[in-house]
Amino acid sequence: MIERVLHRGNMLKAYTHVLANKGSAGVDGMSVKELAAHLKQNRDAIATDICNGRYFPQPILGVAIPKSNGKNRLLGIPTVTDRTLQQAVSQVIAPLFELEFKEHSYGFRPNRNAHQAVQQAHKYIHEGYQYMVDIDLQNFFDEVDHCILLQLLYRKVKCPLTLRLIRKWLRAPILINGRLVKRRKGVPQGSPLSPLLSNIMLHELDKELEKQELRYVRYADDFSIYTKSEATARKVGNTVFLFLRDRLKLPINREKSGIRRPVDFQILGHGFVPTYKKGDKGKYQLVVTKKGWDRLKQKLKSITRKTTPCSFDERIQELKEAQRGWIHYFRLASIQGKLKEVDSWIRNRLRHCIWHDWKRPERKRKNLIRLGVPKGQAYAWSRTRKGGWAVAQSPMLITTVTVKRLVRRGYESMLDYYRKVAPQLNEPLYTRPVRTVV
Repeated sequence: MIERVLHRGNMLKAYTHVLANKGSAGVDGMSVKELAAHLKQNRDAIATDICNGRYFPQPILGVAIPKSNGKNRLLGIPTVTDRTLQQAVSQVIAPLFELEFKEHSYGFRPNRNAHQAVQQAHKYIHEGYQYMVDIDLQNFFDEVDHCILLQLLYRKVKCPLTLRLIRKWLRAPILINGRLVKRRKGVPQGSPLSPLLSNIMLHELDKELEKQELRYVRYADDFSIYTKSEATARKVGNTVFLFLRDRLKLPINREKSGIRRPVDFQILGHGFVPTYKKGDKGKYQLVVTKKGWDRLKQKLKSITRKTTPCSFDERIQELKEAQRGWIHYFRLASIQGKLKEVDSWIRNRLRHCIWHDWKRPERKRKNLIRLGVPKGQAYAWSRTRKGGWAVAQSPMLITTVTVKRLVRRGYESMLDYYRKVAPQLNEPLYTRPVRTVV
């Protein structure tokens, strides 16, 4: 197997993947742009060391990134060389496990995505399975037991050199604030192997759930089980808790876990609200959670901040990328009404940026005249004591910096783009409006 890992074609594919991801440098400071020259010069030496069992990966760079709840998540960033080798190993061993992975596991798998997981959960709820066992694994990637994981790998990977290489990556120390810390458990988030290893570990959970003939949805370490009664949900929850604790040695976050009803349940940023159409009792439709809307507004607010040093065209381009990515992810949910509000808010923020960019009163006066404002009115508004945000929402800028003029500069409303990518969802699913409380 190690020959397949180190095959020139497989390594080239791995290098292309690492280059496309544009990740940051590891502890050695080498960027992805320098990787090609490094591999060209040292490829044979690296391959020889791996085949002789003398290859030792460099430490992982620990980087803390903020989470939405105010806490930090520790990412482990291997060097670009180790990332390329990990990707090469993943490409070879992934097909061996993919054949056995279960149907309702959707995370980090070919031809599987979050939309399928959300749709499957929606289907279960409409079929009457409206008592959900929602289990949150506490720091899953930091708690994976190496012994259990390596035993699971050994079932399919019989090559000693490949297993030795994976074990060295698992045990590589992590550099946190200039200090090396030993690692005896956990899979570093940020490595190309971690998604596959997490699926291999939690595949044991999938097998147990299917053995009990339970309905479930799993996306990486996020999973939920669907039952028809609260008593069944409690029984299933206790069984799964014991299995995770005793068999996989994975702790559960009790504060975030529990039995949910559809209105209290969230999956991958989506929530559920009841419909009000006659004859649709027990039916729910998808909405975006409050956290999902807050993250969108936070991102758009950062892009349209008046003090951000960029041109208007650059701002519009960044805005398009953020909006399109968000809409593609949440296109299954009912978001038309809320998008109108967000579009209006974005246009006012763009007008605020334009007003701020004009800076001096005389320049403001001249630009207002060019936009068709009478001279006296233009002079008065250019000298106004109102704040920029108040001016941006005033009839003066709304009727001059119009939507048509913004569109000519490249602006595209989120609602218009949503209608392009989700034409089948243009019409509301139900005649009566749905509450947006989540």
